Amino acid sequence: METEVEMEMETDASRRWSNATEPWPDYLEPSDREQYRRYRKRQSYGSSFLSREKSPIHRLEGRVLYDEKEASLYPSPTLFLEDIKQEVESFDAGGLEASPGRHTSSMKKKGTYSDKKSPQFEDRLGTGTQSLHPFLKTAKEEADEISDSGETTFARFASILDSSLQGFISFPDLILQFENTCREVSELLREEATGRHRVIEDRFMRQKAQMLLDEAATWSLLWYLFGKGIEDNLGDIIVSPSTSQQEVRDFVMLDHTAQLCLRVVQWLEDLASKAVDFDKKVKGWYTGSYLHKSGVWHQTQRLLRKKSGSSMLVHHLDFDAPTREQARIHPEDQKQEQALLEDVWVLLRAGRLKEACDLCRSAGQAWRAATLCGNGGYDACPSIEALRKMGKNRTLQAIELESGLGYQRRLWKWSCYCASEKISEQDAGRYEAAIFAAQCSNLKRLLPVCTDWESACWALVKSWLDIQVDLELVRLQQSKSEQIKNNGAEPDGNDALGDLSMEGSSGPDVWPRQVLDQQPRDIQTLFQKLHSGDLVPEAVCRGCKEQHRQIEMNLMVGDVSHLLDLLRAWITPPSNDNTGSRPHGHPQMIRFGAHLVLVLRHILPDDVKDAFQEKLQLIGDLILNTYAIFLFTQRREELVGVYASQLAPYLCVELYVHMMELRLNDSVHVKYKIFRSAMEYLPFFPGEASKGCVSEILDRVLMRSREVKPSTRHVKTEDPGEQHREGCLEKATTVQWLCFTPPSTISDSELVKAELLARALQHSNILFREFALISIWRTTKMPVGAHMLLSYLAEPLKQPTELLLSLEHHNVSENLKEFQDWREYYACDALYRNWLKIEMDNEDVSPIELSSEEREKAAVAARQALNASLSLLERIQDMPQDTIEGEWLELDGIAMFRLSSGDCLQPDATACTALTSALYACAGELATERQLSVDISICTGDEYCINVVLRCTALKGDGIGPCTAEDGGLLASVMAAAFKGELEHFEEGVALEVFQLDASYINKEGFREAPAKFIVQGLCRRCCIPELILRCMQIRISLADLPDGVHQFHNELVELIASPDSGLHRLFSQQQLQEFLLLEREFCIRSMEAEEESSIDATSY
Repeated sequence: METEVEMEMETDASRRWSNATEPWPDYLEPSDREQYRRYRKRQSYGSSFLSREKSPIHRLEGRVLYDEKEASLYPSPTLFLEDIKQEVESFDAGGLEASPGRHTSSMKKKGTYSDKKSPQFEDRLGTGTQSLHPFLKTAKEEADEISDSGETTFARFASILDSSLQGFISFPDLILQFENTCREVSELLREEATGRHRVIEDRFMRQKAQMLLDEAATWSLLWYLFGKGIEDNLGDIIVSPSTSQQEVRDFVMLDHTAQLCLRVVQWLEDLASKAVDFDKKVKGWYTGSYLHKSGVWHQTQRLLRKKSGSSMLVHHLDFDAPTREQARIHPEDQKQEQALLEDVWVLLRAGRLKEACDLCRSAGQAWRAATLCGNGGYDACPSIEALRKMGKNRTLQAIELESGLGYQRRLWKWSCYCASEKISEQDAGRYEAAIFAAQCSNLKRLLPVCTDWESACWALVKSWLDIQVDLELVRLQQSKSEQIKNNGAEPDGNDALGDLSMEGSSGPDVWPRQVLDQQPRDIQTLFQKLHSGDLVPEAVCRGCKEQHRQIEMNLMVGDVSHLLDLLRAWITPPSNDNTGSRPHGHPQMIRFGAHLVLVLRHILPDDVKDAFQEKLQLIGDLILNTYAIFLFTQRREELVGVYASQLAPYLCVELYVHMMELRLNDSVHVKYKIFRSAMEYLPFFPGEASKGCVSEILDRVLMRSREVKPSTRHVKTEDPGEQHREGCLEKATTVQWLCFTPPSTISDSELVKAELLARALQHSNILFREFALISIWRTTKMPVGAHMLLSYLAEPLKQPTELLLSLEHHNVSENLKEFQDWREYYACDALYRNWLKIEMDNEDVSPIELSSEEREKAAVAARQALNASLSLLERIQDMPQDTIEGEWLELDGIAMFRLSSGDCLQPDATACTALTSALYACAGELATERQLSVDISICTGDEYCINVVLRCTALKGDGIGPCTAEDGGLLASVMAAAFKGELEHFEEGVALEVFQLDASYINKEGFREAPAKFIVQGLCRRCCIPELILRCMQIRISLADLPDGVHQFHNELVELIASPDSGLHRLFSQQQLQEFLLLEREFCIRSMEAEEESSIDATSY
């Protein structure tokens, strides 16, 4: 009977072994066979596997074989070679694929296969392949949708940050959402990089995915360090007298270093745990998925029963036999054993102690599960979670009351230390030695299996934490012993842990010196060990140089100052870079740095932040500004506002001014994105000191738009005046920023809308004055800048103006009336230029050949221009008076010398001196009475332009009280003569053409108080109204030949100018009056000739 049982057991073992050693399925890759052997689970290949079965190319035993029959399936050798090339590229791409988790040392890498067939070959496959086309098309569309997954993080991060800044989510939750976003996008990129692209593209996507995964790890660390709170409410699980687990928890709660180590250990274990979950979710196999009893030594058992085998084979099957007998088990069993130990190590590394024990039990090694759960079977982690899971452990309390605090824990750790040393001496397996070494802080046996930075860091920090906890328990036990010995005296709590660490090196109450000497003294020493090539593998040393590892180490040390220096060096351009503030780092690192700075500003404790508050503000603003510029260069203007709102006010204003200037000529949609982002994230009116305001941004944009830009001419023959006149279009386009409708979601949107329109009216009038002075020449060229302004404001002014007129600080009613006057003036100007163009076209045709329709067209245009001009001249009233007074009046502008031919004259020192004298002499005796000063200089930015500055004292009627002097006063009269080209003692025929003109009140201290717009308005009246009247006289002459033209416009213009009520005659210069009389004389002659001709025709008829 006993023999039958033994035979049955042997048969069962053989059957199990035959299943374990059955031939490999022919569809498995060599790299997949180890996974199949361990997990009995193959990766699902999906459509790639189906197409691969039909492909004439097979990969067999690690090499590619082709026969003539298969090669003949291709229509041409070129297609055949192309298919081979794509096959090799697909294989290389799969081999280069990185592990999806941060913990990669123990994860088996599986090769990927993606067959790429030529279209001709797919056609030859017939209907068998046609059914796959819809799926492939759908997959391609999905790939196109997520092909930019790395860039979608910009919008997702901005949305999450915006929610946190508005108070919808807390910053700890914000960090967790950042981590989840990075992981999700990384997973999308990894799914996309599956051989459907070129090798370089796949590699690039995998690198981007790995970078996002590294970033997710950094966000996770930040949450564990600063976002995870400290829970101290243990409820009813506290027992008295306290156990070692409770004492350990209290120690970790109070000791900063131990608390830091615990959080770092939890962080690293969480990363490894997520890597295990990723394998289970994506790859289809996972650590710990073993067949039942696969850890039993079946082959060794079979050989022992047959009494065969080498002398090095163990003679017993207990788990201590290899160590005790210094022998080995069967190689196949050893292979299974090492695979099991490797997975146990992965689970321990991931903090999954219970799963590791369950794995050992399911594999038939319950004794190994007992070694993992020593010290009574409870979790030795000094965390609140472990204490709550253990509950009221009366058994541990009873043991420690009898033997002492932590005595059983020390015995267990001593056992693990001896086991790790013995196993290592016999070279019985590095994973088994590492498993025991992890329980007793034996870094010498633990670090060799840590092949990546995370594992090595986990080993060092966990060992250091366990040593601190153990030494604290020793100190507490010694204190209790001394207290009992001294009859209840209070124990001395000032013993240093460093002194305890150097105590004896033998006995169960103390730690072996070899283990203590391996531990770091502080966190800096710990990182020095990570950099040391003697203690850790080379891969760990290389990992220390990676960007996110450096960030993580600085966060653990708490050296935020050095962290900011690193981010600045990686993200912002160096100081010697002359290309400006253009980003030079990786886009994902720039984005991460900006969000990290914002999170640190909000989540760091005040006592920690005070030490580097200024540096965090300055460098943080630099990084945020760099990221905002990067978003702008990527055409993501709608995202800029979230980050610009966190900048210092002056930086925020400069950023938006820079963006608005660069996007000035873009589409309305692009410009509105910038406008909307500013409106939604910044206050409109100044008030909040920590943020820039929209009104200041718009003021800066408008002010800079009027500045004369430095000359960029490269061709000497190009007309510089024409360039500056074209700059009027840019000035007018800037006003469009004021004509956008603010979002209805902002507070006081209607008031903001009215404020914008009021500013637009005010600035438009300033531009209208400058454009009018530029366009007084009688040419057919339209002042496009002025008409563009009118088109921008046409729609906003159709809306109700009640709220607009209620604004008092912008003189809205006066500005609105002036705007209406300018609108009518430019309408007259357009009608005149239209008539002039018709007349010039008719001059090219002889009077005999000119048709009656063309004559009628010219007459209609002339009547329209005259009617509009007369209507404007009859309606003109006195200009409004300023109520501001000052000691001085100043008129400054930028102008250019213009010849009567229309060409520009380059100024020199002689011309400037002559102009100074001519302007001073133009004032006559008033120059001395009013202390007139004239300053003329050549512009530094443009050699064709000059700076003109005139200043005089204010007096009653001209700067003080209502203006009773000539229109614009002394300064306007002097400059009008220069603009009309009628300066005495100056070169004849040379006039000034102005491009920027401002007038101001100056106080006693010499500072500008307010604009003196009555001077510029008066100057425009002096230049524009006489020119408008002279144009009308020119049009009258063309109508003199018509029968009804004589009577309709005979004396209206003359009476208007001669009337003392209108005062228009005061606006004319001597030369303009002479021209007026000459034109009137010519009109009268033409009229008389026309009457004579008509009378002769009537008599003859």
